Amino acid sequence: MRQTHTGKSRRSLRRLLAAAVPALALSLAGLVAAPAHAAPAAAHTSRVTQNAKALTAPAAQAVHTTGKAGQKVPTTHLCGAPAPGHASCFAQRRTDIRQKLAAAVSPDAAAAVSGLSPANLHSAYNLPSTGGSGLTVAVVDAYNDPNAAADLATYRSQFGLSACTKANGCFKQVGQTGSTTSLPSNDTGWAGEEALDIDMVSAVCPNCNIILVEASSANDSDLGTAENEAVSLGAKFVSNSWGGDESSSQTGEDTSYFKHPGVAITVSSGDSAYGAEYPATSQYVTAVGGTALSTSSNSRGWTESVWKTSSTEGTGSGCSAYDPKPSWQTDTGCSKRMEADVSAVADPATGVAVYDTYGGSGWAVYGGTSASAPIIAGVYALAGTPGSGDYPAKYPYSHTSSLNDVTSGSNGSCSPSYFCTAVTGYDGPTGWGTPNGTTAFASGGSTGNTVTVTNPGSRSTATGGSVSLQISASDSAGATLTYSASGLPTGLSISGSTGLISGTATTAGTYSTTVTATDGTGASGSVSFTWTVSTSGGGSCTSAQLLGNQGFESGSTTWSSSSGVITNATGEAAHGGSSYAWLDGYGSAHTDTLSQSVTVPSGCKATLTFYLHVDSGETSTTTAYDKLTVTAGSTTLATYSNLNKATGYTQKTIDLPSFAGSGVTLKFSGVEDSSLQTSFVIDDTAVTTS
Repeated sequence: MRQTHTGKSRRSLRRLLAAAVPALALSLAGLVAAPAHAAPAAAHTSRVTQNAKALTAPAAQAVHTTGKAGQKVPTTHLCGAPAPGHASCFAQRRTDIRQKLAAAVSPDAAAAVSGLSPANLHSAYNLPSTGGSGLTVAVVDAYNDPNAAADLATYRSQFGLSACTKANGCFKQVGQTGSTTSLPSNDTGWAGEEALDIDMVSAVCPNCNIILVEASSANDSDLGTAENEAVSLGAKFVSNSWGGDESSSQTGEDTSYFKHPGVAITVSSGDSAYGAEYPATSQYVTAVGGTALSTSSNSRGWTESVWKTSSTEGTGSGCSAYDPKPSWQTDTGCSKRMEADVSAVADPATGVAVYDTYGGSGWAVYGGTSASAPIIAGVYALAGTPGSGDYPAKYPYSHTSSLNDVTSGSNGSCSPSYFCTAVTGYDGPTGWGTPNGTTAFASGGSTGNTVTVTNPGSRSTATGGSVSLQISASDSAGATLTYSASGLPTGLSISGSTGLISGTATTAGTYSTTVTATDGTGASGSVSFTWTVSTSGGGSCTSAQLLGNQGFESGSTTWSSSSGVITNATGEAAHGGSSYAWLDGYGSAHTDTLSQSVTVPSGCKATLTFYLHVDSGETSTTTAYDKLTVTAGSTTLATYSNLNKATGYTQKTIDLPSFAGSGVTLKFSGVEDSSLQTSFVIDDTAVTTS
């Protein structure tokens, strides 16, 4: 788990120094005050940020292998074989890996807990580190787990995820009629199933709310009543990790319990190897098969095959004897409903980490298609709310290229062979494959993601001017963006990975520039603006330096800043002299500003230079958590972040837009998130004209 001690020590040091230099404090009259800590309305953003960090921190990416695909490992099946008219849960717990209570585990989950972690699942399935906010995933199971809330808290805390509790409205536990106080009788077997289910939803969609709906028993009618209750409570995604043999009554149960348009209902395909099971064969649900998931040296970093341990254990699949074939399912060998649609990891030999203290004794490795169903429910939630009249099982059939096609392994003997054997394209054991992002689980032809690009406004640059323009864009699911541009002035180019436009404008003219940002699902957004490149000043400008108190040696003279920004504290070093501007470095949610207004004479072009040192406790090499933005009026000139951390100062040179003959305020704004400090240290500034 990431620590914040560096930021805290800097914060207390800065406060002590600020108190020790009253003369400086007295000279800051009229300056912009730093905002207070995040208000309650910002708690949601903090939760999303915390979860994104937990899923992308390098230490969380470690994979602790517990077995090989298809390896026979000793397990206990948490639920016994079902009686007629009843269902069984499919969870399996490894018995060869010693269970450990939280008190016996070090704070470093990546080193202390066996089994796949949330970060591993996000890596394997190319999932966004944000998304799902405000959406609810319901888990339907039988009987009560009295430790569900406490065990969920331990799981999320161990992996650095935000708290999901009854108190903050994230987690709710109810009986089949919606009561939070009248819960079913306790059951150790189903308790382990419930722990697995809610942990997997948390792992895949940590920003989602969770409702655990507990049926009074494992008979079909009680579980069906719980299914309806989950939908009535507002869940648009419902996970079911249970089932049993098919029967002639199931088409009636389809209509009574599973016909919920606008709701993505996922159902485990079963753990008894080849053979169809219900309700996975319902025409209204997404049937989820199981794979063995292993690390690999390929470009994906992972490889998958059909999960099969023995002739009687492995992922289920098959052609239904009773349920009609839905219109969106087009395989020709089965005239009725074919199972499965998609798949995810289920093999206990490559299983997931789960925390359970009622059905088990703490941390353990679990498997079974009980793991794959809640994983896919979470992916549906990351993809966004389903269409109101849709049965979302059809979505993957419209986006087959956006799935990892599983082409090896089988779960038995059958004819036609695709009923039980993985092939290129659709097959029974794994359906169309496993998630590769969220595209295959989004409604309609859309990817489900929205990309927004901030328009930087019209630009003006003189020939020979150096350009550094950072394009700002965001993805609704937090996916990584790549950038492209057309119509850039001659001499300029855009970085595909960062969106920074840089270079030296060489040819005068008016350019119509379009910048596009695209995520891995194919969703994109664009902005267009005019970029005017004018002939250089031609000698009508007298060279000058416009900024006052360039090195901050005169305290706050000519500068406006947040309290404590201009300092001569010993926590950082000046580039020249003894004073400098130190923005952020608190290791908590914080904003600092530094600004000065200048007037650019008519006929002049102007260039901003400054020395910047970025010192950060952040460890990510891909995610910008803390940012420094440089603006001229409403125009963004450049953006820096914790990704720019380095030893010592680096001089930055930025060509200013055309403000000749007018005044403009140059401003540095540093924004720090809720953990791990980043210090933006600025010195020896200048605005020179030519």
